[in-house]
Amino acid sequence: MNAIQDFRLPRGGAVNRDRPVTVTFDGREYSGYEGDTLASLLLANGVRLLGRSFKYHRPRGVLSIGSEEPNALVELRPGARREPNTRATTIEVFEGLTATSQNRFPSLKLDLLAANRLAQRFLVAGFYYKTFMWPAAFWEKVYEKRIRQAAGLGRAAGEPDPDHYEHAHAHADVVIAGAGPAGLMAALAAGRSGARVILLEERPWLGGRLCMEREELNGQPAIGWVAAAEAELEGMSNVRVLQRTTLTGAYDHTVLSALERVADHLAEPPPGTPRQRLWILRAQRVVLATGAFERPLVFDDNDLPGIMLASAVRGYLNRFAVAPGRRFVVATTNDDAYRTAFDLAASGLDVAAVLDARDDPGPAAEHARAQGIRVLTGALPGRARGGHALKAVDVVDHGGSALERIPCDCLAVSGGYTPDVSLISQTGLKPEWDEAIAAFVPGEGQQAYRCAGASAGAFDLKSCLHQGLTAGTEAVRLSGFTVIAEAQPPAVSTDSPAPLQPVWRVPGTGKAFVDYQNDVTAGDVELANREGFQSVEHLKRYTTLGMATDQGKTSNVNGLALLARAQGRPIPEVGTTRFRPPAGPVAIGAFAGHRRGRDFAPVRRTAMFRWHEAHGARYVDAGHWLRPSCYPRHGEDIAAALRREAATVRRAVGICDVSTLGKIDVFGTDAGEFLSRIYINGFRKLAVGRVRYGAMLRHDGHLLDDGTTSRLAEDHFVMTTTTANAARVLAHLEFHAQVAWPELDVAVCSATEQWATMAVAGPESRRTLQAALPHVDLSADSLPFMGLLTSDEGDFPVRVFRISFSGEMAYEVSVPWGYGWLMWERVMEAGAPHGITPYGTEALSVLRIEKGHAAGPEFDGRTSAHDIGLGGMFEAQKKDFVGRRLGSRPALTDPARPRMMGLQALGSRRLRGGAHLVADPARAGIDTSLGRISSVAYSPHVEAWIALGFVSGGEERLGETLYAVFPLYGETVPVRVCEPCFVDKEGGRLRD
Repeated sequence: MNAIQDFRLPRGGAVNRDRPVTVTFDGREYSGYEGDTLASLLLANGVRLLGRSFKYHRPRGVLSIGSEEPNALVELRPGARREPNTRATTIEVFEGLTATSQNRFPSLKLDLLAANRLAQRFLVAGFYYKTFMWPAAFWEKVYEKRIRQAAGLGRAAGEPDPDHYEHAHAHADVVIAGAGPAGLMAALAAGRSGARVILLEERPWLGGRLCMEREELNGQPAIGWVAAAEAELEGMSNVRVLQRTTLTGAYDHTVLSALERVADHLAEPPPGTPRQRLWILRAQRVVLATGAFERPLVFDDNDLPGIMLASAVRGYLNRFAVAPGRRFVVATTNDDAYRTAFDLAASGLDVAAVLDARDDPGPAAEHARAQGIRVLTGALPGRARGGHALKAVDVVDHGGSALERIPCDCLAVSGGYTPDVSLISQTGLKPEWDEAIAAFVPGEGQQAYRCAGASAGAFDLKSCLHQGLTAGTEAVRLSGFTVIAEAQPPAVSTDSPAPLQPVWRVPGTGKAFVDYQNDVTAGDVELANREGFQSVEHLKRYTTLGMATDQGKTSNVNGLALLARAQGRPIPEVGTTRFRPPAGPVAIGAFAGHRRGRDFAPVRRTAMFRWHEAHGARYVDAGHWLRPSCYPRHGEDIAAALRREAATVRRAVGICDVSTLGKIDVFGTDAGEFLSRIYINGFRKLAVGRVRYGAMLRHDGHLLDDGTTSRLAEDHFVMTTTTANAARVLAHLEFHAQVAWPELDVAVCSATEQWATMAVAGPESRRTLQAALPHVDLSADSLPFMGLLTSDEGDFPVRVFRISFSGEMAYEVSVPWGYGWLMWERVMEAGAPHGITPYGTEALSVLRIEKGHAAGPEFDGRTSAHDIGLGGMFEAQKKDFVGRRLGSRPALTDPARPRMMGLQALGSRRLRGGAHLVADPARAGIDTSLGRISSVAYSPHVEAWIALGFVSGGEERLGETLYAVFPLYGETVPVRVCEPCFVDKEGGRLRD
């Protein structure tokens, strides 16, 4: 194990030196301290090479210190928790952390795919559009396979994620994103006024840049002021601080999304703790204090490990006590990078030179020279020298003429700062160009949002603090709170910086990278412009500039400026690309939350679920419901069980849990009129105490659903729907009640889970049910077919409907949900002398196919009322109803359309749903298909395989022999076309 940490300073930093940590990178152990990031730990151990670029597989090291990192992407953790493409700069280390470099073969130092560099002159922007078009035959044989092998960076885990994720919701008067100096001032101002405040910070500490600088406030280290502000916020009950939380989306009506990394910094989440939590926040006002991103300089070979942003070098030095090198050169276009040189020198490190692009830098250069630091004015880095790491930098002037070569192992660069405008741009505001800072800043006009600090283009500490205070007080004032007068922000003693001099491309002829991760160079931008991709959106897609995991945080402005230069236009005229959420990476698991596996959708269980479970039921998913499919006895398979259950219903009596059928109450004086407009058939004159079958259409004239509707009172109907369509039908009814016919006095509501319902069917069903409900008269005179009775006598209310789905005498009994098990037990006890058996959906399907009842497979979105034999009902109606006009189109009423018919297999071979029906199996094909099979069952009653299907010609083909062809299995089965009803065509059994 390497425990030396050669590049760790002996003192300083915010790491806990009393808590050493060991991590593994590419199979080798390295030591660090609690509080390190993976990047700071590896830099402390002298590791410079962390990854390879996407296209050319060039060696890459750490560029930044935060979420803008484009280079140092690694895979974390082994096995099911493997996480690819994670920034080493944001990973908090813990004991035993395992990380692996990615996008290389066979190793990071010896990457054979780096041979791409030999062909880099051909692998320019858009090469894939030009290369893989010809010859066409190569696409599947060669190109696609090779592209798939090379695509991507890291590898996703091949096992299910063992962790869980949560969604959470919160309301606030003010949400503040970013806890740097501006964000802290805004939070203090808003919190002191009594407003509900939520402060979000993506790092595990508050203070932002103040924790990585040597700034002073009120003459004391700024970190002391941060600690005091944090303590005050923690003491406010109206303020919630969420660390390790990134604001990822800003939507209409100040709805926000934020990702909290609850346990990413742990080896695994503690029991009951989510890995991550996705917050949905609703606020009155939002303050965005998300900071700015430093821009790198664009020069030849500017991607070597050891070339870093100046602010990042300073941050590793001050926050983690890590020196990213031994000998430093600072290259800058502005004053900010001088602070890096000063801090390096103050730590006793060798600063070889400061290269300042400006001819007259001002006081900062004088101060540097006073400290013995060499300053070269009008100087730029022309080319970086080295292999796997930086060894020297060539210095050039603005014309590209060589000045000298300076040996160094770390080059700190600064091309200025780019405010983070991604979130404010998501609200619809277009960024505006600010010439003074050579960057885009937030536009004006969004009242609910306010930017403060560096995200608004204020880069000096004094302006950040004042803007934060103003933004916080304005937010609470507009939210209706009284602003409490407080002291001014802490005093800052800093000089006004000299103007920046932007440099978009240092003269050179080599590869100068703009987008590091996707290997987009300055030459690629120029090529795209020459080839006609002159819109910024076209540039983005043609070159992939800004499309990497960093979303162009460090590259966008450089790329846009180069495009503007190539076109000879001002940068504002070129504009920016459109920013879209999420503003940072969000794991798919966080979007899903608990909705995975069985939790993907709510699992709904009936009131009798435990009874079914205790009696060996096997279940099937029916929408969100778990329904018993059958009740196999000892030694029975599913086929034997369903045949026994179906035969028992035909012979004696069975009971089936049908609680899952949709039950919708329809109330109001116009309820009958409403239902008559919804259904094909009429319901205005349906008598109280009667039940009627009905079918409803979609607006396009195709069948939506069918079921029975009962009239409990003059102004109260109860509708039943199929299980799968219950929610769809309810939405259909609500739309028409609220939008189409608001003048009708009608209200609808779901009652599915208020009533437990069971079907009792078979020749002995009346005797069984009468014994279970002795206080209810179930005689044929009292309760005829398609009638209903309600009773409040006995132990609980009961509704009994005389309807049948099986073709046998049958009843549906509904009781309040909590009494479902009790009623079920009573029926089972009463039916025991008659051999009662519970039956599930498999037997139910057999029974309804034998009777010729259409169900879900027949209502597949393509069928019309005429197709299933309801044409007479459709045509007899004189009223209007939903779908009537489009349902009357000739295409839906054409006699040549396939009609629902019965089919019986000739022989013992099974039939399969979805099989095509043809007259000649030797000429089977789509053009010769006469229809299809929709539902299949083996009928114990017929003792053969039977089916319902749609046959062209319908009744004209009665008695014909067709062939059911199932090409997937190579099966062909002869079938006879017959009537859809195979049992009791006259209906005597269900009416006795």
